[in-house]
Amino acid sequence: MVSRTTDDYQRMAQSGCIAVTEPAFWAGFDRSSAQGFADYFRQLTEYEPRRAALFGIRHFTWLCINPKEADDPGFAREVISIIPEFLKCNTVLGIGEIGLNKNTKNELIILEEQIALAETHHQLVLVHTPHLEDKRKGTRVIMDALSASSIDPGRILIDHVEEHTVGEVLDRGFWAGMTLYPDTKMTPQRATDVIEIYGSERIWMNSAGDWGCSDPLAVPKARLEMSRRGHTMSLIDKVTLENPMTFLSQSPNFKVDVYKD
Repeated sequence: MVSRTTDDYQRMAQSGCIAVTEPAFWAGFDRSSAQGFADYFRQLTEYEPRRAALFGIRHFTWLCINPKEADDPGFAREVISIIPEFLKCNTVLGIGEIGLNKNTKNELIILEEQIALAETHHQLVLVHTPHLEDKRKGTRVIMDALSASSIDPGRILIDHVEEHTVGEVLDRGFWAGMTLYPDTKMTPQRATDVIEIYGSERIWMNSAGDWGCSDPLAVPKARLEMSRRGHTMSLIDKVTLENPMTFLSQSPNFKVDVYKD
């Protein structure tokens, strides 16, 4: 939401959104210092919760150095060293979104060190899989690194799954997240296809909101698409509300009031 206007919070509230969980991600440019990340983490933990609250939305966040900026281990370790102090904030859900960008050796080293950080502090994990031709390879490398840790796969959400990776993610016991975009990657229509093929266990949808073409209302639009195809409201609620609540409630910081008719 740091890349979105306040109008987006208003639109989400009007569409029924009750909470957002914002991953630490790329700022649209590479940051030049660890202090830049410290300021960013303050923005995520102090300012955004207040801005969201103006519209009755709870704002939660994840913390990490994202894969796109993790190819310099020395710099990445500086950033990682300041994360523990922010884990004390009561809106932080875990470590994320960690993962790989170009599947480099250095990215993998920092991925493993951030997995260890999550282990040490008993945090949930949010994973970003690469947007590359070798997305399947990157996803498998990430899952292997996660499986080598002591973290229960049920406490890990692997995001940005697509049709060719979702099956393996679910088979290995992880949660699968579908990040919805208006046109590219996973659209509301494609996400509905995936639900029809793979079912509704350990899988959920989330709206992409970033510096590029994205739509914070993608999940409400996916709910309409599922309804248009004749899916029951119980199934629609499961993949857009109940499954996210189940996964996120593993963090003691996730507290949201849900009112359903």
